[in-house]
Amino acid sequence: MLSRKLAVQITAGIVLALCALTVLVCVNGYNEFTASSAAQYEECAYHTAQTAATMITPELITGQLADSEYRLRFKLLNDEWERLANTQDATFIYLIRPDKSDYNHIEFFLSVRNGSFNYERYPSGYIRETTNDEYKQAYRDICENGKEMAAIFRDKGDSKTGHHITVMIPVKTGNSRTVDWILCVQRQMEHLDFFRKSYVRHVAMAAVVFVVIVFIFYRIYLWRVLVVPVQKIAEEARRFADEHTESESALAHQITSENEIGQLARTVDAMEVQVLSYIDNITRITKEREQIKAELDIAAGIQLSMLPHEFPVMKELEIFASMNPAKEVGGDFYDFFMTDENHIALVMADVSGKGVPAALFMAISKALIRTRSMMGGTPSEILADVNTQLCEGNEPELFVTVWLGILEISTGNIIAANAGHEYPAVYRKETGHYELLKAKNSPAVATMEGMKFKQYEFKLNKGDELYLYTDGVAEATNSNSELYGTDRMIEALNGTVGMSVKDILITMKKSVDDFTGDAPQFDDITMMSLKFYGKEV
Repeated sequence: MLSRKLAVQITAGIVLALCALTVLVCVNGYNEFTASSAAQYEECAYHTAQTAATMITPELITGQLADSEYRLRFKLLNDEWERLANTQDATFIYLIRPDKSDYNHIEFFLSVRNGSFNYERYPSGYIRETTNDEYKQAYRDICENGKEMAAIFRDKGDSKTGHHITVMIPVKTGNSRTVDWILCVQRQMEHLDFFRKSYVRHVAMAAVVFVVIVFIFYRIYLWRVLVVPVQKIAEEARRFADEHTESESALAHQITSENEIGQLARTVDAMEVQVLSYIDNITRITKEREQIKAELDIAAGIQLSMLPHEFPVMKELEIFASMNPAKEVGGDFYDFFMTDENHIALVMADVSGKGVPAALFMAISKALIRTRSMMGGTPSEILADVNTQLCEGNEPELFVTVWLGILEISTGNIIAANAGHEYPAVYRKETGHYELLKAKNSPAVATMEGMKFKQYEFKLNKGDELYLYTDGVAEATNSNSELYGTDRMIEALNGTVGMSVKDILITMKKSVDDFTGDAPQFDDITMMSLKFYGKEV
């Protein structure tokens, strides 16, 4: 039963792969031929239209001739166009004047047809309704938008028109810039129809040959070379799972081929020996893991103690932050500290990777950013110096995304630099809702030596709020692999208007948890909320 299932699956896979390749080649070839043919038909029709246009005299279509002269020239033009239609293989040549009020009707001046086609000819002055919106748009493009040529490709026509292309060009009277008349040339595209029928026949013949080849491949080659050896390997795997003992006859003695199947047989032999050894060592490994977990719990406590936990309430502003690691220790961190009596630095960062390496890199990054910020300078200068220090000896090639802003408490002005981090969200009291502050962005810190970081400025007015976060919020995923996303985040933030900074973060964490449900947390979730009250005057 196993061999039959495997043979069917492999054969089906090969058939599907070849079918997909065949369909891709056929569709591509068909599209290339159709596009090339359509372009050639369009070019021929355009040249025919230009030639026909040169035969028109302004006096003829403006009615500035005497009746006898008009009938003579009209007949000459009719004869010339008929000869042109026959020599250039044009189905239909006609000159029309569209009703420019709505383009719902057209008036024929002259229409001729190729003698090989039994098309209806419309007399001069005949008014006909425009057939569809595509033609209306083409008329409008030529008369109003100054288009010099329009082409309409009709893949399916009625029983008379069939597969054809119509090319239109403007006809102006004298020196007038206004387009009142449009010259149209129609050409049949019968070669494409012939190609389609021929194409279907060839594809059908190829499909028959393909089925025969697959059947021969399955019966002569696939069964002997692949299915039978795999069946032996499956039987040995079942035996080992039941008995947990080495085989009396190794698979390598039964399957001697040097291909991947033979390698798999020898691998199964080796695996049996390794599994027996693994069972003996599993207890010792379990104890070691329990010890490591205990040490990681201690490390997590140390890491959390490095983050600010005192959130003083000032007259000018109020701030609160939280960090929830995905593992025992994480790579996210936040920080805020006064650089002088009138400036407070705000930091939100996320180290690449997870676990202990990310936690160590986080500790170093946090210390460097705080130390360098206390020395003064702009956010771009601070991140440039920190980048230089982190790049030294960064053999694991870790990096950290950072949003660093320095808030001037007296004015509410913020100078910020975003090194590959998420855009912050700002609440404007004037509008009553949150919005993402999308500004200049730079690469993450520690990705390349000598990096220059862009910075930008914005202002918080009295009553405005700032929300900082890491990608663990926006990229939180539920069991259906759907992302929480910034749109859902902004919607949740707008529901926190009027809450305290602490309640805002509690509400946002609950919103993320409700969205993800039972899905595991894959990334650290770190957030900071700031309310700006301004300095009293």
